[in-house]
Amino acid sequence: MYFATYLENGSEKIGVLNSSRTKIMDMEKLYVSFGLAEGLKSCPKTMLEFVEFCHDGVLKQLQQLTDQDFNNNGVEIEKVKLCAPIPYPKRNIFCLGKNYLDHAKEVGVVLGDQDEVPQYPIYFSKVASPATGHGDVIEYMPGVVTRLDYEVELAIVIGKEGKNIPKEKAEEYIFGYTILNDVSERGLQKRHGQWHKGKSLDTFSPMGPYLVHKSMIPFPVELEISCSVNGEVRQQSNTNNLIFDIPTILSDLSKGMTLKSGDIIATGTPAGVGMGFSPFKFLNSGDIVSCSIEKIGTLTNPVK
Repeated sequence: MYFATYLENGSEKIGVLNSSRTKIMDMEKLYVSFGLAEGLKSCPKTMLEFVEFCHDGVLKQLQQLTDQDFNNNGVEIEKVKLCAPIPYPKRNIFCLGKNYLDHAKEVGVVLGDQDEVPQYPIYFSKVASPATGHGDVIEYMPGVVTRLDYEVELAIVIGKEGKNIPKEKAEEYIFGYTILNDVSERGLQKRHGQWHKGKSLDTFSPMGPYLVHKSMIPFPVELEISCSVNGEVRQQSNTNNLIFDIPTILSDLSKGMTLKSGDIIATGTPAGVGMGFSPFKFLNSGDIVSCSIEKIGTLTNPVK
C-alpha cells in the first residue's frame, strides 16, 4: 500500500493510493464510509498518527479496497499537491554516513580520509522542519550556499517503539519506506568540521513522494536506487550494497536508545554525488534533481 500526505483545496490530508498510484482517497472518507472506525478509535489527522495507531486489522481493511472504490471516492493524483509523507518528523532524521563502499571511497579521496571504510555505523542527525515535498524547491541561498550537493537515500519509517532490537526481528519494527534526498552544503560541512549544519538548512530534506508499506517490499530489501540531475544519471546502485544493512542499522542504533513510532532513518547514499566528480558537479539554480528507488517512485525537486 502507498500512503501520502497531500494538499487538496488548501487543506492538508492523508490518504491511501490505488495500486496504479493514479488516485488517492482521503483517510477521513475511509474512516467514515468504509468502517475504519472499527479499527481506529478516531480518524488520524496526520501520517504520524496513522503510523502510530495503524495495526494489522486496519491494513487488512485497506487491502480490500477495490478500483471501483477509488473510482467512486478517490481523487486523481494530478489534482492534489503531494507533501512530504511526514512533513514534521517528531525528532530529527537519523542518518547513516558513508554506508555504501563506493561512496565511502569517493568521499575518502576528496577529504583525505585514511579510514575511508567505516568499521562501525556512522550516525548524524538532520533537521527537517518541515521536510520538503515532491515538486517543492530546494533553495539556493546566496551568501550561504557555495557547494550544493544531492544524495539519494532509502529512508526507513519506524512503525513501533523498540529498544535493543535483535537483528532477526528488525522488520517487525518497520512501518514502511520512502525516499530522502539528503541535500548537503559541502562548504559548510568542511568549515564546521561536522555534518549537521551543512545538511540541516531549510528545504534540505526533500522526502517522498509516498510512504510505502513494508508489505510491498520483500525483506531483505534489495532495490535499485538512482539520482539524476537535469536528466543525467549521477548515482546508480542497489540497496543490497549497503555496508551496514537494515537489520544491522536498527539493531545497532537501538542499543540503549529507544526508537519511536514515526522515526525516520536515512540509510546512506551511493557513489556519484557532486563532490565525487573531478571537476566537481555541484547543483546550481535552475537544476532539476530526481531521486528514484524501485517500488517506491521518483522524488523530483527544482533548485532555485
